[in-house]
Parts: sequence; structure tokens; C-alpha cells
Amino acid sequence: MRKSAIIPAWGRILRGRRPFLSVEITKECPLKCPGCYAYEPGHLYDGRTIQALRERRGEELVQGVLALVRRHRPLHVSFVGGEPLLRHRELTRVIRVLNTMGIEVQVVTSAVCPIPAEWTEFPNLHIVVSIDGLQPEHDMRRTPATYDRVLRNIDGHRITVHCTVVPQFLARADYVRDFARTWSLQSTVQKIWFSLFTPQIGGRSPERLTTADRATAIDRIAALPNLYPKVCAPELVLDGYRHPPDSPSACIFAQITNCVAADLSTPVVPCQIGGRPECSECGCIAGAGMASIGKVKVAGLLKVSDVFVWSKKVGERLAGGL
Repeated sequence: MRKSAIIPAWGRILRGRRPFLSVEITKECPLKCPGCYAYEPGHLYDGRTIQALRERRGEELVQGVLALVRRHRPLHVSFVGGEPLLRHRELTRVIRVLNTMGIEVQVVTSAVCPIPAEWTEFPNLHIVVSIDGLQPEHDMRRTPATYDRVLRNIDGHRITVHCTVVPQFLARADYVRDFARTWSLQSTVQKIWFSLFTPQIGGRSPERLTTADRATAIDRIAALPNLYPKVCAPELVLDGYRHPPDSPSACIFAQITNCVAADLSTPVVPCQIGGRPECSECGCIAGAGMASIGKVKVAGLLKVSDVFVWSKKVGERLAGGL
């Protein structure tokens, strides 16, 4: 979200609305990535898997998403999945409308399919491509969205690369640095983001980072921006990784984002990760950034998080009285 949207976002909160909307636009995906949370049995609050949902296609999907946007009135919409590019025709139509409405749009994709050429026409669109490490590891984890295929499919676009750090990427001291260098050399890449793998409570996934792993990962990420300016790792975000919120109710990002599953009606709670995330090990870049912004004091007095809590309470009270 642009800085210019901060005041409008606050206005939304004061009216009892959430300024962010995250939509799982499809439950389908040709990938089977290790550690993927979307297909876990506990992803949805009611115990169903996303495979059990009836999703929409064609005109029904387009109109359903636009109705969702009109209902929630967000400033920023993220389309996730599944693989959003499997619905590229519908997405193109939706993005075109949202662009005319001045709503920022983010599409998070594996780039397993070609990104439509017409998407370069939308100034409010941000494309985030998930890359799981250097080519040998990525190709093993994300086939058929291999490096070669991704490079072909992002050609002509401006993208953000997003990498979620897992223990396998820390075995070699220069691995994360080599990743940053590799993608910094790509002219299509505007930014490089790093998150840390966020496990579910009680999860025993090999992707789960130990306390020592997290410290190592943060230190290695912190050293990158001076070497590779495309790496976006400000101290605010790093501090958020070091001090994650202890619960969803304490996570500003979770509290200002409505997350909806592929049937466009089932909520994904308590945040876009769904299920029962281990908040003490949260590595979400958005959550980390918001958590640290919350510690900043306004005029040297109140913390932003205190202002947010007050604003949210006022908004909920006003909304309840309408």
C-alpha cells in the first residue's frame, strides 16, 4: 500500500471497515510445494479443505469478485490461490475495473503460466512471483514452475520476487546472498522480498525454522540491501521478524485484512495463512512490517498500535450503531 493511502486506510478503520482484502480466487494449482498451507485440512475454520469448496468461473467469478469488493470497499486487494493465473481471463477483467476505481491490486503467483501482456497497462497492479531458492532447489520444490519457465513468463513485466526462507536455504552461508544476486541481475525484477516460513501450531514440517535458524536468516537478510538495493528489508521489517505479535488479535495486518476463500464467501481466519498459525514464529513480511510500524510513537506520545486499537474500537462501535 502506498504511503498516500495511510490516511484513507485510517478513515476506513474508523468506519469499522478493513482496508485490505485478500481473495483466494481459485482453489486449483498445478504445483505441490512443500510446506504449502493452503491445502492443509485445517486451513478453513470449519474443518473443510479448500477442495470441498464450490468455486466460480467466467462471468460468475468476475461479478462475484466485484460484488465482494463493493461490499468491503478495500483500498488494496490481493489475489492469491491456488494459482491465480489459472483464472487470468477473469482476473484481467477484474483488474481493469479495479484500476478504474483507483484500487491497488496485488497478484501473488508462481508464474507457471504466462502473465498476460495487457497487464502492463494497469498502473495500480503489483505482480509478486514466489521463488523457492536457487534454481536446483526451486525446480525441485516448484515443478512445473521451473526457473526457465518463470523467466519466460515474466518477460516484459515488472515484478517483485518473493522468497520464503526455510532451513534448507541456510545450510550454505552464501545461499541467500547468491539468491539476491541472481534475481537482482534480472531487469524484470523491481524488488526482492524475503519472508520466514510460518508454521502451524504443533506442525513438524521440515520447513519449520528453529530459533537459531530465524536469527541466522534475519542476520543474512539484513546484510543484503547494501549489496543489492533491490532487496527490500528495512529495519522495521527485520524488527518485526525479531519480535512477532503473540496472537492474531495483536497482529495489525491480520486485523485490517479480510481474507476470503475460493467460494467468495467462506472467511479465511485468523489471517491469510489460515488454520492455527504459530504467531510466535510468524515470518510474514506484511505482518512483520505492520508489527514494527505499530511500535512507532505518534508525536513521541502514543504508539501507532495504540492509535490503531482505539480507532478499531471506535469503528466497530460506530458500525454497530448503524
